[in-house]
Amino acid sequence: MKRLALTGLALAAVLAAGGAGYWVGQRGLAVGWRGWLSIEGSLAANEPVGTGPVIYYQDPDRKPVYSAQPRRTEDGRLFTAVLASQDVSFEVKPPSEERTAQADPKRVLYYRNPMGLPDTSPVPKKDSMGMDYLPVYQGEGNEDGVIKLSPGRIQRSGVRSEPVRRQSIAQTIHVPGVVQLDERRISVVTIRADAFVQEVAAVTTGDHVTKGTRLARIYSPEISTAGAQFITELNAAARGVPEGGARQRLENLGVPSEVIAEIERSRKVPLTINWSAPRDGIVLERSVSDGMRMAAGGSLFRLADISTIWVLADVPERQLAAVSIGAPATVRLRGRPGSSFEGRVSVIYPEIAEATRTAKVRIEIGNRDGMLLPNMYADVDIGSGDAAPELAVPDSAVIDSGTRRIVILDLGEGRFAPREVKLGRRGDGMVAITEGVSEGDRIVVSANFLIDAESNLKAALSGFAQPEAKP
Repeated sequence: MKRLALTGLALAAVLAAGGAGYWVGQRGLAVGWRGWLSIEGSLAANEPVGTGPVIYYQDPDRKPVYSAQPRRTEDGRLFTAVLASQDVSFEVKPPSEERTAQADPKRVLYYRNPMGLPDTSPVPKKDSMGMDYLPVYQGEGNEDGVIKLSPGRIQRSGVRSEPVRRQSIAQTIHVPGVVQLDERRISVVTIRADAFVQEVAAVTTGDHVTKGTRLARIYSPEISTAGAQFITELNAAARGVPEGGARQRLENLGVPSEVIAEIERSRKVPLTINWSAPRDGIVLERSVSDGMRMAAGGSLFRLADISTIWVLADVPERQLAAVSIGAPATVRLRGRPGSSFEGRVSVIYPEIAEATRTAKVRIEIGNRDGMLLPNMYADVDIGSGDAAPELAVPDSAVIDSGTRRIVILDLGEGRFAPREVKLGRRGDGMVAITEGVSEGDRIVVSANFLIDAESNLKAALSGFAQPEAKP
């Protein structure tokens, strides 16, 4: 309309100046803005067929003679009608827009509602809120499920994508544990014959003893009788009589080997015998006092070697499949912050606790400096060991609705599409993808829930759309 208005003003000036004919100049009407525009040049003979209403009439020989009404020349020829598209334009399009229009060969098919409503228009328009309808270009109208976002919106939303890579997932299980004694390193000091405790050494519960340390001095009539018989057999053997079973009887009664050797050397039976510790360890229990009478099989002391100790961790039933024999484990004592111990899983107990639905996992640890004490609480981290590389994405990339798991694919140029996937093992902020994506696919790892929400909105609104012919 602006173009028609300017042309009308020019035509009015022409007609006012010279009526039906007016000689503007031998080289045409010159108009200055960003260069010279000529009526004669714009109406060249090779100009394509024009469109639009008739603006004015021009001499058939292209002379600068014009008329607002149809007319003839002196020799009877009709003036040429100049249509709106053939008229001189006083509007100059910026060069950048001209280059953009020439560089973009895409054709607009139609315009869609900016809010995703099932409403289209063959021409540009605005919705009830004043928002411009969005153009749909040729080749883009059939991308079902694809969400398109402008670069500005992507930046404001914080959308970030990463490629799918193949890597090992180190799964770590965090569980509580309790320090326990190694059952194989516990010893009970007993006596195999009736005896009287003559004296108990100055050893109490919690003391550390070494192998061979004297624990008590006892008198046993049965051991003394067996010792006397042993001396008799030794004397008889010196005369060539074969030995009987006296030595074996002393060994069966648990007499220490050093006591038997002393009887054999001195040929005397000691009145009392020193009972010593069978191994290094901590005294867990003292059950004897001076003057006590001990029956055969009675316990004098209970010892434990704590150089190696166990930690029993409670692993939930659902995580038990990720634990294997030999898996590395780190133990941290709650009572000693900052201290940690390294060990490996040695046994997975074949039983699930009915009340807690957990299984016991045994971890053997070297007890440096005796810091680990029985019944201490500990925090245990159990690794999954070496795992084969597999397709993995960050946990934040997966949207889990409870019934389906999806990721958002980044298709480039601001286009995104949801993709349903199947998940594998998890660990260290990563999750394995067993089905749905390929290595190298780019997926959205940040602000993906916003794209998913828009995708769901688009799908819901498209359900209200009635089938109609495309404009």
